[in-house]
Order: sequence, then C-alpha cells, then structure tokens
Amino acid sequence: MKSAGRMGIHYMQKLHASNVPKELVEKGQNRVIEASLTLIRERAKLKGELVRALGGAVASTSLLGVPLGHNSSFLQGPAFAPPRIREAMWCGSTNSTTEEGKELDDPRILTDVGDVPVQELRDAGVDDDRLMSIISESVKLVMDENPLRPLVLGGDHSISYPVVRAVSEKLGGPIDILHLDAHPDIYHAFEGNKYSHASSFARIMEGGYARRLLQVGIRSINKEGREQGKRFGVEQYEMRTYSQDRQFLENLKLGEGVKGVYISVDVDCMDPAFAPGVSHIEPGGLSFRDVLNILHNLQADVVGADVVEFNPQRDTVDGMTAMVAAKLVRELTAKISK
Repeated sequence: MKSAGRMGIHYMQKLHASNVPKELVEKGQNRVIEASLTLIRERAKLKGELVRALGGAVASTSLLGVPLGHNSSFLQGPAFAPPRIREAMWCGSTNSTTEEGKELDDPRILTDVGDVPVQELRDAGVDDDRLMSIISESVKLVMDENPLRPLVLGGDHSISYPVVRAVSEKLGGPIDILHLDAHPDIYHAFEGNKYSHASSFARIMEGGYARRLLQVGIRSINKEGREQGKRFGVEQYEMRTYSQDRQFLENLKLGEGVKGVYISVDVDCMDPAFAPGVSHIEPGGLSFRDVLNILHNLQADVVGADVVEFNPQRDTVDGMTAMVAAKLVRELTAKISK
C-alpha cells in the first residue's frame, strides 16, 4: 500500500512537470484527497462500531495524527512528532493506567484512527486552503462516529485552526478554549502567512469558533500579541504573574453556556528543563506538574484537544520530550473519555 501511494505521488509530480492540463491535474488531486478521507472515514467507522458494541462509553478519545510542519516559522521538525508520540505511549516503560485510574488499553477509553497523509497531499500539489479543509473534514469524520472525540497529535500549531473549526462547526456553536503555550500564536499573519503556526488563534477568533480563549504559560509576547489579545477579548495569563494566578488557573471551570471545551497544549508551554525537544526554547515556563494540575482540576466537558509543537529532531535527552508529550496525551485522554 505504501509503494502504491508513492507511485501515485510520482505520477502527480510528472503531470506537473509535463504541463498537463489543469483539469487533469485537479482530477488527480481530487482522487488523492478522496483516498485520504476514505482512509480516515473507514478507520473511524471501525473504531466507532467497536466502542458502541462494547457499550458504556459516553465519550471516547480517538487519536488523529496531523504530521504538518511546513507552517513553522523556524523549524519543521514537528511534522515527525505523531509516530514518536505513539511509540512513547506504548513503549513499555510504564503501564497503561492514567493518573486518574483509566486504562488506555480499553478501546472505550482510547482508539486511534491514524494520520492525515499530509505529505502525500502536498506532494500531489494540494495547497494550504484545501489542506486545512481536509484536516477539518477528517476531524468531522471522527466526530461522526459517536461517541468518538478527537485528540489530535501535531504537527505545528497551525493545525489547531482547522481542528477547532471542525469541532465548533460539528457541534453547532462556539466553544471555550484552554490554550497552554509560551506564545499567544495570535499574529494576524506572521511573516505574511495567514496559516502560520503563530497565527492559528487569530484565525480561530476571527471565525467566531471560540467564546472564551484562555492562554496560559505565556512568556514570549510582543506588542502585536497583546493588541490582538485585547482585540479578541483573550484572557492572557503570563508566567511573570503565575504565582498570583495559580489558585485560579488550577481550579478552572469552563464551558457553561457553550458547546464544550477544547484544550490545546503546545509542548513549549513547559520550561525546557521538562521538555527540551521543542523548536522554540523559551526558559521560565510551567513545570510538568503545573500543567497536570491545571488539566486534572479543570471542570469541563472536554470535546476535543491537541498536543502540538513537539520536535523530535531536538529531543536529544533520551527521548524525554517524547515521553512528556505521550504523558500529556494519556492524561488528556482520561479527561475526555467518560
């Protein structure tokens, strides 16, 4: 199957090189897109049928990988993160029980529908406008299979925009977002790229997909970041005042009056002492236990989440950041599934 997919990519490249009519190129792209969506659709159906047959699950977490890194402003290594996170989750160095006591080897708690084939789509000439729509559609395909809820493995932070858009549109209204990050990622269009990983939350707020956006862990923010935050009514909690905000942030209650709560965790929200394998190393961040306290104590109906910006190419300390990302995924799974 892998070799067949690679042959298809080479075919599309030859079409471009040979000045083949635009209509034929688009037809080939549409076939690649449909094949990609069919793969996610059928996997989601299979996992949804299994969870429903077992019974007893009101909400069940399903992993979806989005190995996209080209919207990074510095390094593109996050594209390689999804398989490294999965490997760390199941490597055997720890058991399958979360801190809250849920068993990840129970398919009612956690399933996996694989990855959106981002590189194959880009090799076929699919532009970012269509790619973002494909990511959104893939998330909706997961959500079609009740009680599955998406936990997305990035990838850079640009993926949060199409994922949140899909969740909001699928649920039929805005959601509250808890965003843990060293950066606000709310530039209008960083370096001229409207889909930059540094602009994802500008797109989310412009689209009306969030009622409240809480940004926690911020310690690299400039004038535009603060102005954009004020423009969109964002609640920005900077690390320089974290000791004053701790009691509030570790006892959050979100989602009342909206369709649910989405959690976006950029791995660089943590101090690099805990997670050095990130593209943008920013000292002075949250401890790993700070993050877990926020997540564990959060009172909310969590309808989706992502873990983004882990860069395996910078994870030089015996895979430590991979294990950190995997632990985040495990604990988010426990938060979503019920």
